[in-house]
Amino acid sequence: MPTVEELYRNYGILADATETAGQHKDAYQAILDGVKGGAKEKRLAAQFIPKFFKHFPELADSAINAQLDLCEDEDVSIRRQAIKELPQFATGDNLPRVADILTQLLQSDDSAEFNLVNNALLSIFKMDAKGTLGGLFSQILQGEDIVRERAIKFLSTKLKTLPEEVMTKEVEEFILTESKKVLEDVTGEEFVLFMKILSGLKSLQTVSGRQQLVELVAEQADLEQTFNPSDPDCVDRLLQCTRQAVPLFSKNVHSTKFVTYFCEHVLPNLSSLTTPVEGLDIQLEVLKLLAEMSSFCGDMEKLESNLKKLFDKLLEYMPLPPEEAENGENAGSEEPKLQFSYVECLLYSFHQLGRKLPDFLTAKLNAEKLKDFKIRLQYFARGLQVYIRQLRLALQGKTGEALKTEENKIKVVALKITNNINVLIKDLFHIPPSYKSTVTLSWKPVQKADASQKRASEDTTSSSPPKKASAGPKRDARQIYNPPSGKYSSNLGSFSYEQRGGFRGGRGRGWGGRGNRSRGRIY
Repeated sequence: MPTVEELYRNYGILADATETAGQHKDAYQAILDGVKGGAKEKRLAAQFIPKFFKHFPELADSAINAQLDLCEDEDVSIRRQAIKELPQFATGDNLPRVADILTQLLQSDDSAEFNLVNNALLSIFKMDAKGTLGGLFSQILQGEDIVRERAIKFLSTKLKTLPEEVMTKEVEEFILTESKKVLEDVTGEEFVLFMKILSGLKSLQTVSGRQQLVELVAEQADLEQTFNPSDPDCVDRLLQCTRQAVPLFSKNVHSTKFVTYFCEHVLPNLSSLTTPVEGLDIQLEVLKLLAEMSSFCGDMEKLESNLKKLFDKLLEYMPLPPEEAENGENAGSEEPKLQFSYVECLLYSFHQLGRKLPDFLTAKLNAEKLKDFKIRLQYFARGLQVYIRQLRLALQGKTGEALKTEENKIKVVALKITNNINVLIKDLFHIPPSYKSTVTLSWKPVQKADASQKRASEDTTSSSPPKKASAGPKRDARQIYNPPSGKYSSNLGSFSYEQRGGFRGGRGRGWGGRGNRSRGRIY
């Protein structure tokens, strides 16, 4: 094996030969043999091998393998030097192989080494994006779990940093095609990351692009399958997928398929839903998602049937007033609880879908049911007015820091909820019922009124700016009314599209198990 002096001498021969270096094959072979030497020889070989690589295409495999040996050396400084030089091997047909190698090296736990691999991948990305992606997706589809995981995270964090001249339409189409292959077998966390990758692609930010993404999510959600409310993984999968779909919906990208599925399969089983996510109010989570989607529902085949299911579920949370005894006091032991968070979601969803069948309450219900519903609405509205007054009084004069306490944050959101319900109930009290008012759901940011019409038509927000809620009909000041107790969720404002806990069981078409493919080095 060559000494340090011999390595320098052979380097001099090749350097002096410049463009005719390829005629000195023995000198280059001696440098390749340097990988078998000591630390100093290896360090020099790591620098010299890539420098003259282009002159010896017939020794390409030997040169790459020699550099790979250095990438796996026990000495971290040698590994780092070898990895840093890897992009110099990424020429012509060698580039996908180098990308594949670098992707495998993402499993390094040394932070400096890991950063070098990231930088090397980014540098070859700028040489040939499709070739680099070929290496990355090859490992995502066939590599070890740790490599797969880090390759996906690399794509989700680095693609958005690349300039437009790198991320061409052709490159984005390649990413979509390869991603579809991966999505046939993913975990919940991987699915969320891929939706982040795909929704960030410029070509998929158009109406037709978002429609493609919605179809991808619908396929992943298995909306054709029977819904099993007692299976936590089945429920969690549906919620995860729906969270990814919600930001994609707009006036032109409809949520009909998801809203239909929720009305037909989820609402009837609302009380029996189970979730692996500890502390999550699964019923409220489902109702929030339904409310957000209802704004963008298109023409629905079984509209009347689904509106009836929604109406029946709403009635469950709109109690009748307690019977009064002869002395005017409540005959029952306690007032029914008013669950405002649930009612806001259900009432909003009913209001949105009701616009598509405005005579539902008057023509589709019999007179007795309509009368029953109005009694419930009136009772709820009375309790509502008391709560609104109490909340306004509690928040009166509070600004800045005072409103940031946990208690006051809950009260602020509670006031939004009660005001929203108030506006919607007033609409339904019209004769005939009206569906014209607009409110912003309590957990959504208020949209500015001066946004352009074009933006509003394409935006993914769920509703228009709210009209100012009125205080409701005045009542006799002398009337004494003891309000029913209400229920506010402790995490009223914390709804998020992000994944709340992983899917159990690893990967699989049913978000089940994707077997480990531990293959060792396969460069």
